[in-house]
Amino acid sequence: MFVPFDFHYSKNGKRFVILVRLAAFRLVEAGLETKPGIESLIHVLQLASKTGMGLSESGNNVLAAGVLTSAAKFEEQLKNLNDSDVTHQRAIACVTVMYYSSRMEAAWKEGNDSLADYMSRKIIDDNQRLSLLLPQARELLAHKLHQIGRSFLTTAHDGSKTADAVQWLQRAFSLADQLEDSTASGIAGLKVCQPKQWVHDVFNYILPQMVTQIFSTTARAYFLSEAYDRAETVLDELIPTIDSKDHANSEYQELRWLRLAVLKRRKAGDASLLDAFKSIINHMEFSEANITEVLQDLRTTNHHHTLVTAVHQHCLEQALERHTTEPDHIHRLVLSLVVHASKDEDHARAMQTLEFTFTSVRDAEVDLPSIICTACLTLIWQYGGRHYKSKKWLEAANWYMAGSHDVFRANSPSTSAKCFRKAALCHIEQRDYALASTVIRRCPTNEASTHYIVFLTAVHQGLESEAIRAIHDMLKAPDLDRKMLLLATQISHQSEMKGLLLAVLESLLRTLKIGSNGEVVVEAMTLMRCIVKLILSLLVEPAANKPVLIDTVVNQFRMARILTQAASSQKVVPLVLKDISWLWRTAYNCAVQGCSEWEDAGEQISELFDIAKELLECCCDASPIDIDADLCLHLANATFAAVSGRVFSAREVITTTGAIDDDNLRAISADIKNAKAKISGIWNKKVIQEGDGHDRIQYFLHALRVFQAEFAAQLKDWDQLSQGVDEVVDSGPLAVGTFEAIADILWLDPVCPVPVLYKCLEAILRASLDHNCLSVEKFSRWLRAICTISLARDTPEDRLKAIGYVEHAVSVIEDHDDSTEISETYSRLLSRYGTKS
Repeated sequence: MFVPFDFHYSKNGKRFVILVRLAAFRLVEAGLETKPGIESLIHVLQLASKTGMGLSESGNNVLAAGVLTSAAKFEEQLKNLNDSDVTHQRAIACVTVMYYSSRMEAAWKEGNDSLADYMSRKIIDDNQRLSLLLPQARELLAHKLHQIGRSFLTTAHDGSKTADAVQWLQRAFSLADQLEDSTASGIAGLKVCQPKQWVHDVFNYILPQMVTQIFSTTARAYFLSEAYDRAETVLDELIPTIDSKDHANSEYQELRWLRLAVLKRRKAGDASLLDAFKSIINHMEFSEANITEVLQDLRTTNHHHTLVTAVHQHCLEQALERHTTEPDHIHRLVLSLVVHASKDEDHARAMQTLEFTFTSVRDAEVDLPSIICTACLTLIWQYGGRHYKSKKWLEAANWYMAGSHDVFRANSPSTSAKCFRKAALCHIEQRDYALASTVIRRCPTNEASTHYIVFLTAVHQGLESEAIRAIHDMLKAPDLDRKMLLLATQISHQSEMKGLLLAVLESLLRTLKIGSNGEVVVEAMTLMRCIVKLILSLLVEPAANKPVLIDTVVNQFRMARILTQAASSQKVVPLVLKDISWLWRTAYNCAVQGCSEWEDAGEQISELFDIAKELLECCCDASPIDIDADLCLHLANATFAAVSGRVFSAREVITTTGAIDDDNLRAISADIKNAKAKISGIWNKKVIQEGDGHDRIQYFLHALRVFQAEFAAQLKDWDQLSQGVDEVVDSGPLAVGTFEAIADILWLDPVCPVPVLYKCLEAILRASLDHNCLSVEKFSRWLRAICTISLARDTPEDRLKAIGYVEHAVSVIEDHDDSTEISETYSRLLSRYGTKS
């Protein structure tokens, strides 16, 4: 610095030096790089602090404020630098404290007490930074603090600034206590005056009622100087007095907190700490900030688990007593207790804590908001789930049962059932199935989840009937989720309970909405195949309940028919063609097997053949190539077998009861007609070549014509029967047999009109001659019958017909004169009717 002479003792010279320093600072500030280094920041902050302090001392407060504002920017930059070099730590500490001290003195001189107090606390509260200062610097700081404190005392004639004075003096003494007596005679003197002089100074300027403040300040001083025994002694004298004072006094509350801090530093027992906490809680206002302060302080004492629980519970009790005026803080304490209980290694104690908490809230008739209930239950399920994953089944069950407490039911009535179900699952994992059953019985019976747990419990106990009943109940529940049935399918398969697996698969099939899309039909077909296979495997077991299983398998094939129709309407038959093919073959073979093994199941067998026919027709229609002879033959077989079964069943009813309902007869007659048309269509396609299949088709048609005549006779529908006789004429070599069977039916029917019988007999004779299918015995019998009818009518036309038939007989004799049987038979015929002619 180029100063021509010493301005130290000249007021103008000092002012000039300050101005030069200000100019120098501004030049340095202007030339500073954008991101200065740490040494540059240290130097510029030091220069700014000295410049600002000099300007403040000279009364240039505006310029001082501007310089110190710039200094604040440099201090912030220096603080944000992460410098790990130990060599800079002391320099940073010194220049930072210099900056704070400059701001503190400048604010004090300007009368800005709050800023001065703030800067003093910034200095005092950082012990690590203070430890880096030289003893001379700390001594200077102690004197500055003492000076400012004394200045407050000298101006506090009405006691308004006494508390501020005490704080400033206490800071000075706490800083002085950290220095050795040998550092400077001033510090030693300051220490000596601590117990007497500063109290004397205070008492010279305060009112008698401020004695409590003096004691409290003394206690704080002892605490800061780590004289915890002395601080506790002072507070023990003070706390009983202030506990009888106004609750709202924040200074008293601070002393209670100070007492708690002293006890913690002394590592006092839980009883003493609990008394300190109770004193704080009993005299605090239940506000968000105060509760937060208590809960945050408890976090530092988590290792005293019993203490933390007791403090929580006492705080909750106080909150419940005041809930009419301060109701909004109970939920926070409840949540905190739930979290705290989750950290307790003593599980039984944790459950007692939860029970006490929830029961206290319930007994106080406090309704927790729904959002708080949800939060508590979420935590409870989270902790229960944590134990569940750790395979601590009993602990998990207890946590879930805690969530079923009455306190949650008002706003969350459905959660209790959820808790019971979770607890029951834990007991199942524990293999305590009886306890699981007891717990699950406490749930409502209209929820699918409940029935699923009942199903699990029954499966693990081997109770197949109860498990099946649970599946049926689950299917009726409005909240059914198909995922439950899918899981039940897997569990049933693993349990090897075929009856249960069948019930689950059937229920799963019922849940499918067949008309929704093609993918559902594909899934349903897969399920159908599984179900049918399972039923057929059950049928062959020795102890199988065949009547029930037969009905079941028929019902499943009915469903298969519905699925096939749905696939056809949605045009997805190619996707399930293999399934349909498997189903028709299975239905066909099952019906064939039933013919020999199932008793009293004619209707079911006929229906299976019908279903097989319909499924086969769908396969044939969907096939891109022409169907082969085997499929046609199977189609004819199924068609004929279905209608034959119904015919035989009707005959059995007639034989047993002597009568049958006309509507049933008409339905069977219609089935016969349709079957005949279907088989005739197959015959006309000429797909089936000569051989067994060819003859079989003809036989089917022959039998169907006979069935048709039989049921027409039962219905007394002679017109239809007469039409049937006309159709037989062109039916080929089997016409004779067909006519004979029809004639037998008519001959035995006492109310059969003679013209119909006569027409049939005529047809027989013509067919016998046309097809060269002569049976001497039958021919002679039918010839006698027709001649008898003709002669009985006794009309010229009928007599001529009789003569004509006799001539036919003569012709037959001539053609077969070598047959003794024919000669004898027709000789009797001629001897009987020839004379009359």
